[in-house]
Amino acid sequence: MAQKFEGITEACEDFILSIRESRYYDAHEDLEHVWYPRRFEEEDEVKLWKGFINAAVSFELISRGRWDASQKAWQTYLKYKPLLERIVTPHKELYVTIVQTIEQQRGALCPSS
Repeated sequence: MAQKFEGITEACEDFILSIRESRYYDAHEDLEHVWYPRRFEEEDEVKLWKGFINAAVSFELISRGRWDASQKAWQTYLKYKPLLERIVTPHKELYVTIVQTIEQQRGALCPSS
């Protein structure tokens, strides 16, 4: 079980760094490898990862000038973001940092939103 946690922790830390460095495609990939094998699970934590991935996709689409498409991905992030409040996980503090990082980056990319 500890190895599973290390994989998630490492993926999340990589995700945060990629977002901070505006490497949005890489951020998507950072979490994709932990989310993809579990994508059909109904677990809130897995859905939260999907939301984080969609935030990265939204940022990548903004960087490519595809504002309408980015909004759809952003709405998926917003749909899953509230799950953070109710999940019980050893990664909660890390997920809070991810949300803060995403929100800061969104403010930098879309100051009027």
